[in-house]
Amino acid sequence: MANNPILDILRIKDLRDRVLFTVGILMIFRLGAILPIPGININALKLYFLSQSQQGGAGAGIVEYINFFSGGAFLHFSVFMLGIMPYISMSIIMQLLVVVFPRLKKVQEEEGGKKKIHRWTRLGTVLVCLVQAYTVTVYANQIPDAITMARLPYTLLAMVTVTAGTILLMWMGEQITQRGVGNGISLLIFAGIVARIPNAFAELISRVREKELNPVFVILVMAMFVGVVALVIYEQQGQRKIPVHYAKRVVGRRMYGAQSTYIPFKINPSGVIPVIFASSVLTFPIQIAQSLGRSVRWLGDFSYWLQPGGGPYIVTYALLIVFFAYFYTQVTLNPIEISKQIRENGGSVPGIRSDKLEEYLNRILSRIILPGALFLTFIAVIPTLVQHFFNFPAQVAYLMGGTSLLIIVGVDLDTMAQIEGHLRMHHHEGLVKKGKIRSRNL
Repeated sequence: MANNPILDILRIKDLRDRVLFTVGILMIFRLGAILPIPGININALKLYFLSQSQQGGAGAGIVEYINFFSGGAFLHFSVFMLGIMPYISMSIIMQLLVVVFPRLKKVQEEEGGKKKIHRWTRLGTVLVCLVQAYTVTVYANQIPDAITMARLPYTLLAMVTVTAGTILLMWMGEQITQRGVGNGISLLIFAGIVARIPNAFAELISRVREKELNPVFVILVMAMFVGVVALVIYEQQGQRKIPVHYAKRVVGRRMYGAQSTYIPFKINPSGVIPVIFASSVLTFPIQIAQSLGRSVRWLGDFSYWLQPGGGPYIVTYALLIVFFAYFYTQVTLNPIEISKQIRENGGSVPGIRSDKLEEYLNRILSRIILPGALFLTFIAVIPTLVQHFFNFPAQVAYLMGGTSLLIIVGVDLDTMAQIEGHLRMHHHEGLVKKGKIRSRNL
């Protein structure tokens, strides 16, 4: 049992406390995902959603899509039924506003400006939650015998409860980031997806036993799943190294010799962020259209047009992934800022003139981002292909690729990298003996 990483984690007090704190928060999250909001008849909900899934159609697909990314909380009408997506949606909106409006960018660059922007993002999240919570109450009113109290008190109570649930999730995610391991927001999404795995594979086995699925197709899809996981890991770890040479310089009374280093540009610099952002942006209008579709005709038509798995949905999803891949990379890896820092520290890239450095880095990033974004898009449409060609259940297909696969692999790699960093800091061996886990910025 020597050099067992599990035992090493338990021996290091700081790391042990962080891991246990993270596990505790995730357990609270899963408990809240099955705790229904007041005034809801859970049995009537189960019967309604069961009849919808048997009938099939666009409505069932949209409900399954929303439920999947809330970790099963939507079908229970739980306090966490909106998940963390409203916060992510508001973060996207705020980042876009900072880029579009120079005044907001100036506020962000001031001392304490990032905290101010973050505070505005939180306030905006409350507004987004209230809008989505209202649409949920309208949707519940359409379900027979689902509400056990008067409509107005239920509407107000449900809006406050669901909004408070999302704000609590936002706080829990921040606590994991500060006091636990991994990125808190990403881990909450990760936990919601992983929680669906047992039910998904139980349904898959049931379909095979009832001879609704060919076992040969199941084996082929599983093999494809393993291959895609390997490709995702390889792609997430890939780098393009830009060499940088620093001349001799004097700092105070000390002279520093010439150094050679490199800038690691990843093949996919933004990681799983474009996929999460694209899913969040699509979930918001889909949920509103689904909830208000019966009352407003054009919203019903829009809900049918943008149903998950349809052509318009796939095209919109793909374009959003490519857009956010470029957008987020430009926000986090600004070639102008990188070039400025290199010049200020007396550095240079071999074969590149100093005044052409920004252009060179821009060209490299553009060449890297495009294949990375196209790869993300390919992975994202795998669930639709699996559903159409192999007749797989929706929740199984969602696990086999797309957003869920990228989030599971990406968040797992990031969390493992943080744990490995803690182990090596305390002079222990890492989680893996061969290879190297590179941390990513989620």
